[in-house]
Amino acid sequence: MSDHVNSQTISKISKRRALNVRIAVTAIFTAMATALMYLEIPLPLMPPFLMFDFSEIPVLVGSFALGPVYGVIIELLKNLIHLPASHTMGIGELSNFITGSIFVGTAGLIYVKRRTRKGAVIAMLIATVTLALAGVIVNAFINLPLYGSVMGLSMETIIIMSQEANRFITSELTLLILAFVPFNLFKGFVVSLVTAVVYKPVSKLIKSTYDKTNPTR
Repeated sequence: MSDHVNSQTISKISKRRALNVRIAVTAIFTAMATALMYLEIPLPLMPPFLMFDFSEIPVLVGSFALGPVYGVIIELLKNLIHLPASHTMGIGELSNFITGSIFVGTAGLIYVKRRTRKGAVIAMLIATVTLALAGVIVNAFINLPLYGSVMGLSMETIIIMSQEANRFITSELTLLILAFVPFNLFKGFVVSLVTAVVYKPVSKLIKSTYDKTNPTR
């Protein structure tokens, strides 16, 4: 009986410590992602409302280290913290959260099954393609309509703004194909490339975090 009670007590302590580590690591990755989110870069041939940043890198690493659910949590916290600085009445942050969650969530789900460098590369490649495809649906049915209703921008106005960067954008369909698809492919590729380059030193952190937060696996 005593041994059973002690075992339960040790298990509870281990789980509590694991939760504390998860919270601490989540806070660290959220802070890093939020800081990087402010460093936005305009891209050639892209509409002015599509700005690139490196904030998905710590979110992706967090998803690898803690699992896809925590990756989505970090993505949510990052965008909530950035919300007061929004220039799009929160639409940009909503878009970033949805597409970012799709990216890191997909990568995290695949990586859980194969926790190796090769597994990480495969996860990031599939996640990048998923991001590009899902981005078309998200922007067509959520983001673009919101820009129109919330910010009072007609589709014609959005297309004219986009034409200033890319004259081949002449309709909503060409906007989705020539702007959102290449933007998300570029974003996923760059984030994946940087993560792959730093994977070896970061993998030690990922493994250490995974071991500490999964004491009873």
